[in-house]
Amino acid sequence: MRLTVIYENHAGFVKGPLGGHGFSALLEHRDRRVLIDTGTDGEVLLGNMAELGIDPGKIDFVFITHGHYDHTGGLKAFLNAREEPVRVIAHPGIFRRRVALKPHRRDIGIPFDRWELEGLGAEFILKEEPFEFAPGLWSSGEIPRRTWDRAVGYVEENGRLIRDPVPDDIALIIDLGDGVAVVTGCGHSGVLNIAWHAEDVLGKPVRALIGGLHLRGAKKELLNEVVEKIDAERLYAGHCTGLDEYAFLKAGLGERIEPLHVGRVIEL
Repeated sequence: MRLTVIYENHAGFVKGPLGGHGFSALLEHRDRRVLIDTGTDGEVLLGNMAELGIDPGKIDFVFITHGHYDHTGGLKAFLNAREEPVRVIAHPGIFRRRVALKPHRRDIGIPFDRWELEGLGAEFILKEEPFEFAPGLWSSGEIPRRTWDRAVGYVEENGRLIRDPVPDDIALIIDLGDGVAVVTGCGHSGVLNIAWHAEDVLGKPVRALIGGLHLRGAKKELLNEVVEKIDAERLYAGHCTGLDEYAFLKAGLGERIEPLHVGRVIEL
């Protein structure tokens, strides 16, 4: 397994690629190439792909972890950069209309209509349950919330705003043979729940958990619980994890946790 970070809050240490709020990565496993999420801005996404030598036309699948703008905003530009259709793996709930109320009311959902993306070559495969979409590559499906989660925002239903449980927050599970790696976009399902669910789906231990952990602003008690209970040999954390929160985890987990940046390559 080889994962290359394409879009991250931190630009990294190589001249050329840009940082930006959002997440995207290229996963290469068993001769399949999967684009995980697309960041916020299509121009930044494609620019970083060019800097990193990644051809949009040579992607076999797109995997969308959930329907927020900072993980889907580059999807239209990516599709426009291709000549062939591409299968997009996601949860059926990614197109729900979502809003945040602070610091002001604003849309935070996917900024495109489904028909618009399908017209550009997106072939959506939307399922709620876990399934293997390519050899060794699994969608987690909906993740049970056994303990706390990190859901945010609201959805609009029948003219009313209700708390958004973000049921479409899924993870990509990679079968490594003796264990699994898990890629999460934001971790709204709760990082502990995600790791436990991945173990349940394939019956193997989590060797690595990669992506945004959505711990920014989390209380000390919650962070302590992550340090004490996380079922993963290694964590590679970025995006919405939070700087102070990452430092707290680093103090507790030591060499088990490392930061992400654009251009970071992880091989397992």
